[in-house]
Amino acid sequence: MAETSPGSVRLRPIALPVEHGGWGFLGAPIILGLWVAPSVAGVWLSLAALGVFLTRQPLKLALGDRQRGKRYPRTAWAERFVALYSVSALLAFLAAWLTTTHPFWLPLLLAAPLALVQFRYDLLKQSRSLLAEICGANALASLASALALCGGWHIVPALLLWLLLALKATAAIIYVRARIRLARTIPTARASVYLAHAIALAAVAGLAAIGLVPWLATIAFGVLLGRAVIGLLPHSLATPTAIVGVQELGFSLLTVAAIAGGFMIGW
Repeated sequence: MAETSPGSVRLRPIALPVEHGGWGFLGAPIILGLWVAPSVAGVWLSLAALGVFLTRQPLKLALGDRQRGKRYPRTAWAERFVALYSVSALLAFLAAWLTTTHPFWLPLLLAAPLALVQFRYDLLKQSRSLLAEICGANALASLASALALCGGWHIVPALLLWLLLALKATAAIIYVRARIRLARTIPTARASVYLAHAIALAAVAGLAAIGLVPWLATIAFGVLLGRAVIGLLPHSLATPTAIVGVQELGFSLLTVAAIAGGFMIGW
């Protein structure tokens, strides 16, 4: 492997994800899971998930350099961060395994294929493709189910937490991608955004009607649909992307609070 000449290395782009939206997709299941079913094992599992999440960025860089047959000054740092994060994640996962009194592995096992799809796209340098983003976000959403199981929930309601976050994340990804394209005057069909939100709202309303999820969750998804309609209006497209990101974080927290509150009060 060819060595390059040494130079200054910026550690932040190596150590931390460059896609800020990923933090929201990680934070939502952690907050929801620990909110509705707090446990010591859940805290450890959350730390393990954080370690895995942080491993992705330096791992992409290290593998990308290897694919090119190059070894840049950043490569060694990327490998160090991979080792640090992965070992930390493994130790935290073992702590969760040892402290839990309830098996939590099933949602993580079910989410593994989604994570592998995203990893495959990472290797192909297509991390920002629609399928990669949806698979990655939905894999992270499974953490809510695992945390709920750590806290003693039964498997069906725990998996419903995953479903709710997956519906939210998928609709949000489609919306944000469309909004960014429209802001750049790239022709994009708004109908797909409205359809994604309408399907999510209908699914949640149907589950609420048969008593599987709280009605507060349905209200939250109705708000998300309204946000999508207003957000794609021509005058809304001038909002800077950074502000849109903050807005999306707020809507995510609102949805998580509605889901958690609904399950806790039974409505």
